[in-house]
Amino acid sequence: MTKQDVVDAVAHKTGQTKKDAGDAVEAVLDVITGALMSGDSVTFTGFGKFSTSRRAARQGVNPRTGEKVWINAATVPKFQAGSNLKRDVNN
Repeated sequence: MTKQDVVDAVAHKTGQTKKDAGDAVEAVLDVITGALMSGDSVTFTGFGKFSTSRRAARQGVNPRTGEKVWINAATVPKFQAGSNLKRDVNN
């Protein structure tokens, strides 16, 4: 499912125009992104939790050349599914 599919589904479910639904989806994503960039986490009870995780610097290998490369440390976004979502996916 793409972002546009989500916008279309929100527009259909809420009766909003696609533009208004697109603005709403964009606003939610902006809020989540801003919170993660500030070091906060975002939790939707029953759905899941967005947070960040720190990846240590490490050595990797370029798959094309086999050359060893250094990968810098990074903070990456992480999603952990909530208990309701885990139960639904497994059924």
